Amino acid sequence: MSQRLNYPLLAPAPFRRMSELSAAVRESSLGHTLIDLVEIRVSQLNGCAFCLDMHVKQAKLHGERELRLHHVAIWRESPLFSAQERAALLWAETLTRLPAEGVSDAVYDSVRAEFTEAALAELTFAVMAINAWNRAGIAFRSVPGSADKLYGLEKAGLA
Repeated sequence: MSQRLNYPLLAPAPFRRMSELSAAVRESSLGHTLIDLVEIRVSQLNGCAFCLDMHVKQAKLHGERELRLHHVAIWRESPLFSAQERAALLWAETLTRLPAEGVSDAVYDSVRAEFTEAALAELTFAVMAINAWNRAGIAFRSVPGSADKLYGLEKAGLA
């Protein structure tokens, strides 16, 4: 499958603003590990090959252990994630799949127990951003690995 169109080139202002949102999320109090896990899980759920490829490589560059990368898809059963990481993954899944009845109080309360209000707001923006990127990647069939050189991802050694 080949890429349908080069959306960053065709819509540079919105692309720049989305990139600024992603940069702001990366500069938040959440830290690379938590953001990487959320971006990987959301990309798995949405089936965005480009984003999943990119964020696995970024996580590896940030020092993430390979086994944890393999366990993101099974985070509920895996003993490798902290309570806060589990809460972040639950929040990411809930906001990505948005139940018809909305976010339940039980989910909100369990996630809120692990995050300050400010951190929960930042986490929500992280989930929003990766969902938006996934939609563009899927719509325009962004090719996995095609931006590795641009973002320095070849250093992850996962070619």
